[in-house]
Amino acid sequence: MEKMARVTTALGGNALTGRTMFCHLDAPANAISVCRDAAQVVVAGRNIFKIYSIEEDQFVEKLNLRVGRKPSLNFSCADVVWHQMDENLLATAATNGVVVTWNLGKPSRNKQDQLFTEHKRTVNKVCFHPTEVYMLLSGSQDGYMKCFDLRKKDSVSTFSGQSESVRDVQFSIRDYFTFAATFENGNVQLWDIRRPDRYERMFTAHNGPVFCCDWHPEDRGWLATGGRDKMVKVWDMNTTRAKEIYCVQTIASVARVKWRPECKHHIATCSMMVDHNIYVWDVRRPFIPSAMFEEHKDVTTGIVWRHLHDPYFLLSGSKDSTLYQHIFKDASQPIDRANPEGLCYSLYGDLAFAAKESLISSDSNRKPYIGDRRHPIFFKRKLDPTEQFEYISSSSTLSVFETDVESGSMDWFVHTAKQYALAGRPLAELCDHNAKVAKGLDRNQVAQTWTMLRIIYSSLGTVSSANLNHSMGKGSMALPLMNSFNLKDIPSGLGSESRLDRSKGESRTENILMDSSSTLINNEDNEETEGSDVPADYLLGDVEADEDDLYMMDHENPHAEEQEYSLPQEAFPLRHEIVDNPSALDHLQDKADSPHVSGNEAETVSLTPVESFSLISISHSLYENRLPSDFFNPIVRDTLLFYAEQGDVQTAVSVLIVLGDRIRKEIDEQTQEHWYTSYIDLLQRFQLWNISNEVIKLSTCRAINCLNQASTTLHVNCSNCKRPMSNRGWICDRCRQCASMCAVCHHVVKGLFVWCQGCSHGGHLQHIMKWLETSSHCPAGCGHLCEYT
Repeated sequence: MEKMARVTTALGGNALTGRTMFCHLDAPANAISVCRDAAQVVVAGRNIFKIYSIEEDQFVEKLNLRVGRKPSLNFSCADVVWHQMDENLLATAATNGVVVTWNLGKPSRNKQDQLFTEHKRTVNKVCFHPTEVYMLLSGSQDGYMKCFDLRKKDSVSTFSGQSESVRDVQFSIRDYFTFAATFENGNVQLWDIRRPDRYERMFTAHNGPVFCCDWHPEDRGWLATGGRDKMVKVWDMNTTRAKEIYCVQTIASVARVKWRPECKHHIATCSMMVDHNIYVWDVRRPFIPSAMFEEHKDVTTGIVWRHLHDPYFLLSGSKDSTLYQHIFKDASQPIDRANPEGLCYSLYGDLAFAAKESLISSDSNRKPYIGDRRHPIFFKRKLDPTEQFEYISSSSTLSVFETDVESGSMDWFVHTAKQYALAGRPLAELCDHNAKVAKGLDRNQVAQTWTMLRIIYSSLGTVSSANLNHSMGKGSMALPLMNSFNLKDIPSGLGSESRLDRSKGESRTENILMDSSSTLINNEDNEETEGSDVPADYLLGDVEADEDDLYMMDHENPHAEEQEYSLPQEAFPLRHEIVDNPSALDHLQDKADSPHVSGNEAETVSLTPVESFSLISISHSLYENRLPSDFFNPIVRDTLLFYAEQGDVQTAVSVLIVLGDRIRKEIDEQTQEHWYTSYIDLLQRFQLWNISNEVIKLSTCRAINCLNQASTTLHVNCSNCKRPMSNRGWICDRCRQCASMCAVCHHVVKGLFVWCQGCSHGGHLQHIMKWLETSSHCPAGCGHLCEYT
């Protein structure tokens, strides 16, 4: 502490001097307040109530107001305030609901003056009027606010917010009759002390309890509020409706807010939990604090500026049983530790880069951003002469680098989303339709994926698992081929022998139809093989050649390399013993060495590994066992993961929806949720609201299905005064009229209520329908031509 700066501030004829210092308290503090000459501070808590003198180098205890052998609950303070006009007058809010005033001028040890016991629950806040000596205001957990005249024994007026607990009350500094009150339901009310029957204005300030508020000392219309939603908001109360002009996002619930003297845009905050630091924000730069005090080791419970016209001394109390005086020059500057550069991609691929002007201004080859002229390339903020951090450079330069318009075009995404069919048809039709859509947009790989999915899940092969594992060994490839053989030339006496012998003098033509342009599979007429009464499926198995070699086949002259095969005339011997997982090359080699095979056939089968492949024809008469339904699921899962990693989350989500339960169990719930949220976010960025809603409705993830219910809000206005309705019923808070009156029968609507969006009049569904049969004008007589959907 000895190295801290020593500050002297001249205030009129007085001078404030001091340094950063602290003292240990006997117990945790709940609130602190400073006297008007900035020489003393009072600390109040559950087990402490003392006055300290603020010396130049230390705090000195002057008075202990907690006297008596067994202090009552009246000494257990939730809040304390020191009158700014009478230096001997204090007021405390007790946890038992009692408001106590203290007169320091009393000669006795007990300085207690008056007790007001009208509140039924804990009093959260007390506040003296800034100019009236005897006027005291209190807000309690019971939902009432009471105004006391210290010359009388009872309260002079009671204000009922007709709401939940009152968390803070503050008299306006500039407006004599106005005070603000904050509530746990998120509302802020403005009251006139002359009218205790009804508030002047009410608005919802936060999503959750509003814990504190503070009027600006210079601008009479600014009111700052802090709440559990971790936000500090500044409201302009000079307009007819409260207008939010600034919003600061903090990292924890806001317990206290205090405007900094002589600095219009600076405000100090402390947290109710988690965060122990005190922050000073410039509301014009809400994303990073201007200054930060990190001395406290527990939650800060009270902050106050030492003098109304001094911006350099801040006092604070905490649950760590310490009282601190902070000097502003000793505060840490978070902006010094912040990254001075920023980088961001736009939706269309443009890259924005922001950095200090000194780093970029030297580049003479800079070109102006010719994109949207509403956003110039340079965003500079001039230094404020009254800024307390002159040494911080607040001028920056923004560079925007545009991508090629055609390469960054996302038209394919929009067209695909609009044209894809995700439900309402059989799986085969959905896959064919989506493949056609992808093909039309020149997305051949995606089209091929949809075609493969159709074959896999709509026309499963009939090979047993053992034989399929043999044909799909390491280095092999298996693809279903449709229309590859004409079965009517194959005799019905096909037995269990798998070897095929060649016979001279007989010929049979076998046509292999393969499309070499973009797909290996011709699926125009793949439901049934021509000339066959039963469906047949074929596997191209034991392919040792590369994929490129398959495309090098002579498609125009299929007879050039193909050999004609025919069944032998003699009876078939018994099947030889099948060896587990025999390699294709060994099998062919054994066959070439067999004495039952002619020399020409041996020449045919004894090919080099690069050139050889065998075509196996399998029909339902050979094998009755079908492929298990989940055999290809790992391959499909890897395919979806590949598309997601490449950024094509659209394909991954669309396949998830179309396949449904067939593939959902293969992908963990968290990954599915991530894909869905990413795709839905993209759809909403392109304003494809209906498609986004359809994806949510068809999603296979439970966390996504509930998004529609959680994000739907209905806003209703009163048909009489046109003001927004609250959620508590159909009685308007302003005009006290029932907003759900039927314009036809003039009775309250208790069932289905319909209304015209043009004039807000409506009524019972049946009555309005009957009325519109004879007239198109509004039944309320407003003259509007009502339209209902």
